[in-house]
Amino acid sequence: MCQEQPAGQGCLDLVSAGGAATDCHLPADTNIHCPPATMELLGTTLTSTYARPRPTATNFLPAISTMASSYKNRFPHYTLSHSLTLPWRPSTYYKVASATPTLAPLSKSAPGLNPAQILTFPANRTALFTRYTPDDWHKSNQHNYRDSESSRRSAERLRIDTSRLIQEKDQKTRKIQTDTSKDLGERVNDIAFWRSEINHEIDQMIGETNALSEVKRRLERALAETEGPLQVAQECLYHREKRMSIDLVHDDVEKQLLQEVDSIKSCQERMRRHLEKTAAQLASNRAAQHELERDIGDKQAAYRIDDKCHNLRNTSDGIGYYRGVERIDATISVPETWAKFSDDNILRCQSERVASAKLREDVESLLNATSNEMWNQFNQVNVAFTNRISDTADAKNKLQSHLAKTLQEIFQTEMTIEAIKKAIKDKMAPMKVAQTRLDERTRRPNVELCRDIVQLRLVQEVHEIDDTIQVLQQRLREAEDTLQMLIHTKANLEHDLSIKANSLFIDQEKCMGMRKSFPSTPRLVGYT
Repeated sequence: MCQEQPAGQGCLDLVSAGGAATDCHLPADTNIHCPPATMELLGTTLTSTYARPRPTATNFLPAISTMASSYKNRFPHYTLSHSLTLPWRPSTYYKVASATPTLAPLSKSAPGLNPAQILTFPANRTALFTRYTPDDWHKSNQHNYRDSESSRRSAERLRIDTSRLIQEKDQKTRKIQTDTSKDLGERVNDIAFWRSEINHEIDQMIGETNALSEVKRRLERALAETEGPLQVAQECLYHREKRMSIDLVHDDVEKQLLQEVDSIKSCQERMRRHLEKTAAQLASNRAAQHELERDIGDKQAAYRIDDKCHNLRNTSDGIGYYRGVERIDATISVPETWAKFSDDNILRCQSERVASAKLREDVESLLNATSNEMWNQFNQVNVAFTNRISDTADAKNKLQSHLAKTLQEIFQTEMTIEAIKKAIKDKMAPMKVAQTRLDERTRRPNVELCRDIVQLRLVQEVHEIDDTIQVLQQRLREAEDTLQMLIHTKANLEHDLSIKANSLFIDQEKCMGMRKSFPSTPRLVGYT
């Protein structure tokens, strides 16, 4: 602060453009106290102006960028809106003279100026105003530098993060597309696998259906071939009704003929039942095959679509935007149910194929069994006819000769009985084995008590052996009856000579003449 001095003395404050330094230039004989340059100067309440008017700046520093955010008024300039009203305010009005920026107005070395031309400066400032120090100026610069560096670092981090983000998203997009293509490839392989399995099963089913159809045709031919032997047996029974007197008996020949008729009818009935089963099984086979063919058709279409999708690339033709397609869910299955559907179709087809194969085996067994049964019965009837004819011929010619033949027949019958007994005895061991197996298998734990093919086969084996024993026992009884009949016949041969000629003619000429044309085994099993 410049203190007030006598008239003719003044204090001039030269302020630089930044308002940071203050110098006092006074005559040598004045006694003026000048404050240091770093102190702020306070004037009187008189109105004063600057030697050089200070422009009002909107920014403390010039802008370094065209962005609107860079124009910041960091140090606003506040002006004193009114002068202080003090009681010692002088009434004199002082005006500060203007000065050039390159020359101090009170400099003694200024050329062309004399002391009379220099305006006096008031002892006190006429206005209170805040000036900035060099330290403030440097701090402002440092602040701007730091802001600039911070902005550059933020921009650099943004560029680096953006570049890394673009690279990560690009890699993620490529990875997702690669994974999707891999999944599509696996899906195509799954479809191809199931398609091959279904094709294989269809081929197997076609083969099985053809085989079953062939067996069905054989069964039909075999059924047709049984009509001839049935008619012959019935005619034999009809001709034997013409026997006279004591020869009109229910002998073994008649029994065998009746049994042959019953056997042939029984075979025909079994063949018809198996024909119905075969027709139903063929329908089931075709239904299972139809399901497989429909499934393979769907698999073919899905394979073409997924293979096309798998081969699509970013540069492929035909790709485009389909807005909202990801929100459409038209699926009706999941991978588990999808695979289970085909697996169920294959399992159903396999089940039908197993049933068809078993039915074919049953039909084959039936054809062989009926053929053997009819042939055995035919042979037995023929044997009975032969025996009866022999008996009748021997009785007519020579009683002794007939007696010898009757004894021979008795011997053969006894051998047959022994053979039947031995056969029955031989069946005991297999029956024990089968029943022991069944008994042991009842001790299987928990779910292992499975009614599997072995179980069914063992039960079937027991029934078959039991049926065999029953048949052999029946045959044994018949053989024993025949033996008793031969013994009774031997006792009554002498009483039958008069009626033997008619009986011999019927049995030997009529009946045996018709029975020479019995179908062969290949024809009875349906091969021809």
